[in-house]
Amino acid sequence: MTEEMPKVRRTLYTVVIKRLLDIILSGLAIIILSPLLTLLTILELIYHGSPVFYSQERPGLQGKIFKLYKFRSMTNEKDENGDLLPGNKRVTKFGRFIRRFSLDELPELFCIFSGKMSIIGPRPLLARYLSLYTPRHMMRHEMRPGLACVSLKPIKTWTWNDQFENDIWYIENCSFIVDVKMVFAVIKEAIVGSEYRVNDTREEYDGKNLYTNAEETSK
Repeated sequence: MTEEMPKVRRTLYTVVIKRLLDIILSGLAIIILSPLLTLLTILELIYHGSPVFYSQERPGLQGKIFKLYKFRSMTNEKDENGDLLPGNKRVTKFGRFIRRFSLDELPELFCIFSGKMSIIGPRPLLARYLSLYTPRHMMRHEMRPGLACVSLKPIKTWTWNDQFENDIWYIENCSFIVDVKMVFAVIKEAIVGSEYRVNDTREEYDGKNLYTNAEETSK
């Protein structure tokens, strides 16, 4: 069966205004949050040591690779063979705290300001997933990746397919109103805190687990 290919929405907002808002809002956020960024940097040095930031190559617009930066939430503890311990054994109390309230994501503001990311857009996932996407799901890279791309309608599951299809819906329906609604949803989640982000036990995408419930993999 041939996949239905999405039609990316190209408007004055998606092509010009969205990018201008990204520059202005991320720039203001960096300035306003600079005391918090400084404090988090100091706490990172205390709890996790150097380097302060976790960086990883991720696919951006049209699949072009860029470096994404976050505050570290884990130590570099290794086992007797010199291999890193599993993530759930390396995450610290401070790491759990910054994950819960999405504070570890703040360095991505610099990625937004530089044009590698957008405030709202499909999340940039692991680069090795690129060869696993269907042509339809590969289209999620036709817009800049973002801090978040939440579902605006109630959803009982959150499989990889749910996430990819939500990303497709976004690139087909992106507008100022949609972005505003998503920003408020992200702010609400950051204030309330996300237990899911704390645990981070989601099964990696392997091209065959499109319909595996994220909650099922954490049991």
